[in-house]
Amino acid sequence: MDLCDLSVIRPLLEAHGFRFSKSMGQNFLIQDWVPKRILSVAGIDRDCGVLEIGPGIGVLTQELCSVAGEVVSVELDRSLLPVLEETLSGYQNIRVINDDILKVDIPALVESVFPGLRPVVCANLPYNITTPVLRSLLSSRLFSRVTVMVQKEVARRICAKPGTADYGAFTLFAACYSRPRIQFDVTPDCFYPQPKVTSSVVTLDRADLPVPGKDMDFLLSITRAAFGQRRKTLVNALSPLFGDRLSKNDIQEVVTACGFEKQVRGETLSLEDYVRLMNGFQQYR
Repeated sequence: MDLCDLSVIRPLLEAHGFRFSKSMGQNFLIQDWVPKRILSVAGIDRDCGVLEIGPGIGVLTQELCSVAGEVVSVELDRSLLPVLEETLSGYQNIRVINDDILKVDIPALVESVFPGLRPVVCANLPYNITTPVLRSLLSSRLFSRVTVMVQKEVARRICAKPGTADYGAFTLFAACYSRPRIQFDVTPDCFYPQPKVTSSVVTLDRADLPVPGKDMDFLLSITRAAFGQRRKTLVNALSPLFGDRLSKNDIQEVVTACGFEKQVRGETLSLEDYVRLMNGFQQYR
């Protein structure tokens, strides 16, 4: 069954009474080169246990099952379950779970279904939940590689450089937990129905934490505060974080003691700069 062929897809969906949901961001791949290329950058083999999120009708799922040891696909839309039962009937290494990935206990799931396997993620993420899903996946530190298709603008944000318009708190969050890389773009005509945006496939390889685990929350709170009001200087942006504990003059003294100009803005600092800044504020946390 060619799940990238519209003459196959339409009757399949009609037979199961499926209706697209805009709120779930459902767009199914119709170009077979896309899942094949995703597989080529994901680095998946029989030693891998793959978590897929939002399998749709199973286009990418079929490719994953052909190379992975085990595949678990989490699908929120109950109406897709009978479709997946049909399209994945020829594979023995797939488990479809009807649940909301944002409510799933991911560590418990990985422990129960991937014993002895290297856990990875490979998914065409629903665009409306991209950020919270990536936060959960990366902070779990369970996956050696996360390969996801996201909106192009989100991919640019994840991989942005300091001083650019796309650079922000989420860029630094991703950099704390991973080494992200944009692999390739996917145009709207590769989907049915066509989305209004171009997509990008990103790989995020697990990285060593830049600071000890007990310091991560403090580091991330500083980066969030720094980007809370982008037009402000770093000193002014950090002021609400420390409240009555530190005056703006106190904050400025720490910032300059760390080697930064007093008028520096948060969007110009690298992750290494933020680590230095966090160390400067350690006694005031």
